Amino acid sequence: MTADGSAERAFTVTAMAKGEKAARSSSDNLIDPTEPHFNKHSHQTDPEQRLSICSKLCFAIGGAPSQVAGSATAFFLQIYLLDVAQINPFQASMVLFVGKAWGAVTDPVVGFFISKSKWTRIGRLMPWMVGCTPFLVVSYFYLWYVPPFTSGKFIWYLSFYCLYQTLITCFHVPYSALTMFLSTDQRERDSATAYRMTMEVLGTLVGAAVQGQIVASAHTLKNCSPPNLTASLPLGNASTTHIALAPDFLSHAKEVYMIAAGVIGGIFLVCTLVMFLGVKEKDDPYAPSTGKPIPFHRGFLLVMRHWPYLTLTAAFLFISVAIQLVQSNFVLFCTYAVNLREHFQYIVLTILMSAVVSIPLWQWFLERFGKKTAAYCGITWIVPFSIMLVFIPNLVVAYVVAVASGLSVAASLLLPWSMLPDVVDDFRLANPYSKGHEAIFYSFYVFFTKFAAGISLGVSTLCLQFAGYNTGACQQPPAVVQTLKLLIGAAPVAFILTGLAILLLYPITEEVRLRNKLALDQLRVQSLGAGGEADDLRGSV
Repeated sequence: MTADGSAERAFTVTAMAKGEKAARSSSDNLIDPTEPHFNKHSHQTDPEQRLSICSKLCFAIGGAPSQVAGSATAFFLQIYLLDVAQINPFQASMVLFVGKAWGAVTDPVVGFFISKSKWTRIGRLMPWMVGCTPFLVVSYFYLWYVPPFTSGKFIWYLSFYCLYQTLITCFHVPYSALTMFLSTDQRERDSATAYRMTMEVLGTLVGAAVQGQIVASAHTLKNCSPPNLTASLPLGNASTTHIALAPDFLSHAKEVYMIAAGVIGGIFLVCTLVMFLGVKEKDDPYAPSTGKPIPFHRGFLLVMRHWPYLTLTAAFLFISVAIQLVQSNFVLFCTYAVNLREHFQYIVLTILMSAVVSIPLWQWFLERFGKKTAAYCGITWIVPFSIMLVFIPNLVVAYVVAVASGLSVAASLLLPWSMLPDVVDDFRLANPYSKGHEAIFYSFYVFFTKFAAGISLGVSTLCLQFAGYNTGACQQPPAVVQTLKLLIGAAPVAFILTGLAILLLYPITEEVRLRNKLALDQLRVQSLGAGGEADDLRGSV
């Protein structure tokens, strides 16, 4: 027993020495990236780490349902709360902000519990996704149900939106971190991420299509009576309009929204089952074992001090806020600001179809020119076209803007999730003895973006309140129209430009990324070799 313990200690020290040497050499000048040896290895994939097309598809399908549901809530929850549930704009803003903020808070909490989870026969992350799905579907359905009472509607929607955000976090955080446990090869992970983003944008398209086509009849001029259309809006009685529209409009609207929720819930169940059956979770032996896990708070501090992570998160925080503002206010903008209420669902579908088609384009572009260049080229597309739609509000321009915006939406979805694994690899190389922090990277990235999005959505809905939004009316005062134009045009452009300015500070270039890949490959070989030697010695002793 003593000899065995001595052998283990000896090989632990040997492995640590090898790992420290590798870490030092990588930070100094590990290998000249111009040498042929470097280029050769940077394009080779270990057959054991190669992912089949079926595995990539099943992984990608697993991410689709959260985007289906997310698309429906992003485009339609605000107008549903205002015009169908008929809670006032202040209450709607509180539901949107508190729900998003609650979802943001639960991200690091879930990340903490995932980091403490043990490996099971189906992995460490899969049990979280499979276990929360049935409860997630139920909470989503009741989010779109109008309760038979009026005084407690605000509490109803706030409670179910917070519950939905909690459960979607329990699904999305482990799913995002699963990328790191599919393969140790960067190219395979990038390929799987491209599959995932294509399917997620397709899921966003399906969500908008299903929700939009089913509920479109609840938002047409057919529901408006002639007196409402000719009323003087600033002085008109909003409650009279509401009473005139309530009987037929509300019963039909409630029914179609519940049908859409049921369809999307079914999609969620089927896609999760496909992922469970087709994806195998793998551990990554990139570093020797220290014998003692690093506490969560120390891992958190290490992650928060990692400069590439901070710059990437801050940049895409602003960019995601811009996209959220456009998504949440677009249906209101088409309905009340530019008189396109009969076409909004088709314009939304055009945006998302353009995004689906352009995902492979951006994947090729980032492989050819680098991820940082792809981010700048892709996301700036939306800036001039957003301004164009505000100042030239006609149907033809709307469709042109939709196609161009789809290119930026695709880039904003693909790039952060493609760049985040590179940040994790960079962190692994800088901290070779700190394992198991992948969930911290992903959960806090989602935390910051969700929290910022919640603030922006709450503030944007409050702006509608201050502008004089009339709940259930067929037309809105001029102040509301101008506010919607600002929320679609000037505000997103300002956020996007801020995010791109921060992205200039992101330090991981293509050269750094490839050098990190080779250094991590060396650490994996050393770790596996040391483990094999230790096993041999234990057997001989």
